[in-house]
Amino acid sequence: MTSETKYIFVTGGVTSSLGKGIIAASLAKLLQAQGYRTTIQKLDPYINVDPGTLNPYEHGECYVTDDGAETDLDLGHYERFLNVPTSQANNVTTGRIYQSVIQKERRGEFLGKTVQVIPHITDEIKHRIQILGNSGEFDIVITEIGGTVGDIESLPYIEAVRQLKWDLGDNNALVIHLTLIPYLTAAGELKTKPTQHSVKTLMESGVQADILVCRTEHELPSDLKRKLALFCNVREDAIIQSIDASTIYDVPNMMLDEGLDKVVLKKLALNSDVPDLTIWNQFVKRHKNPKSEITIGLIGKYVELQDSYKSILESFIHAGAENEVKVNVESVHSEYLNADNIKMKLSHLDGVLVAPGFGERGIEGKITAIKYVRENNIPFLGICLGMQMAVIEFCRNVMGLADANSTEMDPDTTNPVIDIMEDQKTITDKGGTMRLGAWDCHIEKDSIAYKVYKSQDIKERHRHRYEFNSTFKDEVEAAGLKATGYNPETKLVEIVENPSHPWFVGVQYHPEYKSTVANPHPLFVAFVQASLKHSKKK
Repeated sequence: MTSETKYIFVTGGVTSSLGKGIIAASLAKLLQAQGYRTTIQKLDPYINVDPGTLNPYEHGECYVTDDGAETDLDLGHYERFLNVPTSQANNVTTGRIYQSVIQKERRGEFLGKTVQVIPHITDEIKHRIQILGNSGEFDIVITEIGGTVGDIESLPYIEAVRQLKWDLGDNNALVIHLTLIPYLTAAGELKTKPTQHSVKTLMESGVQADILVCRTEHELPSDLKRKLALFCNVREDAIIQSIDASTIYDVPNMMLDEGLDKVVLKKLALNSDVPDLTIWNQFVKRHKNPKSEITIGLIGKYVELQDSYKSILESFIHAGAENEVKVNVESVHSEYLNADNIKMKLSHLDGVLVAPGFGERGIEGKITAIKYVRENNIPFLGICLGMQMAVIEFCRNVMGLADANSTEMDPDTTNPVIDIMEDQKTITDKGGTMRLGAWDCHIEKDSIAYKVYKSQDIKERHRHRYEFNSTFKDEVEAAGLKATGYNPETKLVEIVENPSHPWFVGVQYHPEYKSTVANPHPLFVAFVQASLKHSKKK
């Protein structure tokens, strides 16, 4: 069997959190910069159907695609690096694989056969891997396999890779194994044994690594590379050093210097050229050479784990580079904010973003923070729940509706200014049932949002069940908080602004999901500009 689409599989060994997603995205960037249509998908070994029901502390943020897939946060890296949208097909979980196979069995599609891991589960994995390749849209599909080689959960995926490599034939598929070369301070040397064992474990499953990418804190000497090549059965030019970087955005250039793209294209029998990284390198240069510096407070309740707000943090990097500003993000836990400490916590900030989230924990702290920035003219951006809290704060403290709340937090409030969406009221299943994906928004011309987007009609990605209760819209607007963006079909309020404030914007959607290196999100760019202006005034 031959394939027009080439497949690259990225596995991990020795330990988790080595950065398979960043290596996959960096390689994809180099291949894309040589004219190859490239995409990346993530195979996750957990049994959840998707990460949509996972606590952010458990798995970091849940990333949302245009077509409404709730996915692993690595898909955010893929989009930020490649500037190409991902979709449902780019993230597959064990839960989804088994769900699909069991549904087929219930429909009688296996003709009475005993349904087994091999061939039925592995066939489903192979089918999911090839959906993107068979679409005709891509020359190269990179598949990142979650977990670490040797995990029980990963075995069906490794077996599917073994079969696919055989099915696709020479020069059509290769395996990159990302591993760790630890440095033992006491011995004063780098050790290859963990990598040798990791490669051996992979080979026991019938898969030979074609390329080793070695994470390290120190330069790998040539004799160590020769040793790895000899003991791991990998050519010496396919031993790639991945030394710790100051920023993930350095990694594509580091992989270029190491020749990762050349060895990959050679093994896939494809032509290699010098990648055009002009736009990328302009961004990196601006990011590393800022002319100003600001501090923005990120008010959230999952701030102990930075991955909970990964897309927001990366959006600030993109917007900072666009403005030639270093954006220092100061995490503030909303659960511990109150009237007594609010000035000490927020007065020095140049801007404040109130983050998305679910549930009542930390809500009063967010409302207290919004009151402070509204009264002290500090630039404000509220995202999803952050926008809803801005509405509640305004209703309580400006309009005098003391018990104004969301029915998510207080089902019995007499002023439910935020309420569950009508089409959500009959839904009982939690997974994949929110308002998800890209939806239209129409923007009023006399607004900050219009100046930001320079358009009246936009599309943004959503992930929510609750909305601004339109029953209160006229009353709230009369008091001074304007609804400047709404969905043209449902009339759902998408954007609120406070015209009496220098820069106060709340949005029901998630702009952070669409910010990329090549296209920083305009809302973050404008928010950083406003914060810089406030900083200079101070």
